[in-house]
Amino acid sequence: MNIHALRLFYYVAETGSVTKAATRLNISQPAVTSQIKKFEKDLGLTLFNPSGRGISLTPFGVELAKQAGNLFTYEEKIDQFVEDFRQGRKGKLRIAATYLPANFLIPGWAARFKAGHPEIEMVITTTNSQQAFEQLKHHEADVAFYGGGAQDKPQDIDWLELFEDELWFVVSPSHPYADHTVSLQEMMMEPFIMREEGSSTRERLVSLCTTYGLKPPQVSLQFSGLGEVIRSVMAGYGANFISALAIREYVERKQLCRVRVQGIQLSNHIAICTRSNESVPAALGQFIEICRSFPPEW
Repeated sequence: MNIHALRLFYYVAETGSVTKAATRLNISQPAVTSQIKKFEKDLGLTLFNPSGRGISLTPFGVELAKQAGNLFTYEEKIDQFVEDFRQGRKGKLRIAATYLPANFLIPGWAARFKAGHPEIEMVITTTNSQQAFEQLKHHEADVAFYGGGAQDKPQDIDWLELFEDELWFVVSPSHPYADHTVSLQEMMMEPFIMREEGSSTRERLVSLCTTYGLKPPQVSLQFSGLGEVIRSVMAGYGANFISALAIREYVERKQLCRVRVQGIQLSNHIAICTRSNESVPAALGQFIEICRSFPPEW
């Protein structure tokens, strides 16, 4: 079926006038009349009855106008659907994030974003850095949020660094090293409470020891969750090497204390990663702008 001709017929039926339909469609009246006559011929059915100067639909014409109305109403809905996605008003954001940004940054950013984009669905997956980058590369995620060493940056992604987050050694307030400065060798003699092998912070600690020719510390307690690690150190046993982003409030409340290590100052890079050579969808671009505009309040 000729959809253009169907549209001409529908507007004539809706307005009740060939002249009004031609004006609405910005084409000439003879062109409308000619194309509708051809449309009738192609259909093999009559759409209009002779009715003096006005128009009168045949029974078939009445029913076809109803069907055409349904079609073009749905077409308008599709056009609006496309425009909503284009403008970032609707859609879905799939976010892969490492532990730090997923737990301490994205919740606040997501709340701000959702306040202005209630019809955008957000799916946030917390994973390790390798899996976050893999999800991004294989189009299983639209964006990856990374917190860790810059050396892990893949070559085939765009990297937007938001800020750097310090890494601190912490102990309980009752520990002899609390609020003191010690050597790295002295610090590595302490038992540590850490997350599982493969966690970026634990790997950074091992790498630090390798750089200085020291044996990595004994990990006396190991947990899969950061909350358990923090509470165990607060209970008075062992030390931890951890992101300031995760521990700052405990230090400020004197529930934990820093240990400054001579000559050691390390940081994590908090970055937003997207696929190279791809345009960023409107909704994602608006979310990234919120992340850039509202850094952590320290």
